[in-house]
Amino acid sequence: MPIRLARFLARAGVTSRRGAAELVASGRVSINGRLPLGPGDPVDEGADRVTVDGRALALPGTTWLALHKPPGFVTSRSSGGRYPNVFTLLGDAPAGIVVVGRLDVLSEGLLLFTTDGEAAHRLMHPRWQVERSYRIAVTGRPAVDVGRVLAEGIALEEGPPVRPTAWRFRGRSAGGTLEVSLREGRSRIVRRLAAQLGLGVRTLVRVAYGPIDLGDLPRGRVRPLSRREVAAVYGALGLSVPAPDREDEGR
Repeated sequence: MPIRLARFLARAGVTSRRGAAELVASGRVSINGRLPLGPGDPVDEGADRVTVDGRALALPGTTWLALHKPPGFVTSRSSGGRYPNVFTLLGDAPAGIVVVGRLDVLSEGLLLFTTDGEAAHRLMHPRWQVERSYRIAVTGRPAVDVGRVLAEGIALEEGPPVRPTAWRFRGRSAGGTLEVSLREGRSRIVRRLAAQLGLGVRTLVRVAYGPIDLGDLPRGRVRPLSRREVAAVYGALGLSVPAPDREDEGR
């Protein structure tokens, strides 16, 4: 399936998607020897020859990683003062890799990393409704009927009410476990949701992001996504798998 020229140029490291229009308008880009009409022109990654200033471009392989973030790490490239950042756990990762979404410093669980900026954007953007699932060990007793309130939606200070796509609450005499799935990622949304139910949070673990599960990945460990997992991510986002990653896709 073809991709837009702007995406091709961004993945080749030539320019940002926003800068692609200016580069194309300058007449410096060609597809199979012809000037494109604009940055939205289609490019077949496996067949078309794209050049900038006469130099042929090649796409690097796309990297996808899954990390089990431990508590005590910030989800950014800069340190949070006394807290190290999650990128220190990746080892020898590509320079252009970005993190998908965030987990606060006290939370743990699945974080995805990729060198495909457009896919990362879609995974995080509300328009694409990508589901995130959490398992929360809670304290206290709910102050409301959990099922009714979650079904009706919980109002926060900003935005529309939060309506989980799935939930399960298993209460005990003092505490229990709340499992919840959401299609949005507002700041500290899960902790705020628990507070609205009258529950405290002892531990919070993200167990899935889109089609990718945390599974039994140990805390602090990182692994590459399998070919099937990568294909599942692109399928969920309505994108084609990048050409260099299609080899051995069945593995």
